[in-house]
Amino acid sequence: MKIALITENSQAAKNAIIHEALTDVAEPLGHQVFNYGMYSAEDAASLTYVMNGLLTGILLNSGAADFVVTGCGTGMGSMLACNAMPGVFCGLVIDPTDAFLFGQINDGNAISMPYAKGFGWAAELNLRDVYGKLFDGERGLGYPRERAEIMRTNRGILKDLKAASCHDMLTVLKTVDQDLLKAAIAGERFAEYFYANATDHEMAAYLKGITG
Repeated sequence: MKIALITENSQAAKNAIIHEALTDVAEPLGHQVFNYGMYSAEDAASLTYVMNGLLTGILLNSGAADFVVTGCGTGMGSMLACNAMPGVFCGLVIDPTDAFLFGQINDGNAISMPYAKGFGWAAELNLRDVYGKLFDGERGLGYPRERAEIMRTNRGILKDLKAASCHDMLTVLKTVDQDLLKAAIAGERFAEYFYANATDHEMAAYLKGITG
């Protein structure tokens, strides 16, 4: 699985801590981690939590990523922005129990975490435990197990509802504020990671077009 990490400006200084915890857990399980930044508070390209959502939509809908790990001070803003995107099902995850239940019941493709609220002593241990619950083993099995089928059915209904209520991602790219879009993909390693992994050639061509 291709996992993308996105960090917004208010929490950019913690990117290295988050990235280390994520790679230490996910890579031994056979997953690839792509760090889309921000890498520090001094980065030339600055991401807001709104841009986190837009970038998450781009990565998941293009096939450049299979799962996105993002967040902000409380995790709320990034979660809301992510869920505004077509095809993105983002959960607010604070602790390992949240991660386990989200993975088993909702089986979404993105999580948003709080990196300021409650992020204190031993926070890196909580990150590792969250990622372990999320990425080790099969997701979507249901909890409790006897409700697995109804949970699977509800996930399908939610997916259909979202498809009916949202534009496709290419339409989003063409109609969203273009300055906002350019800022969201201005990260230092976006082009390196995105164009090597994206499978939606129309989306890739459009983004290349607006960035010259």
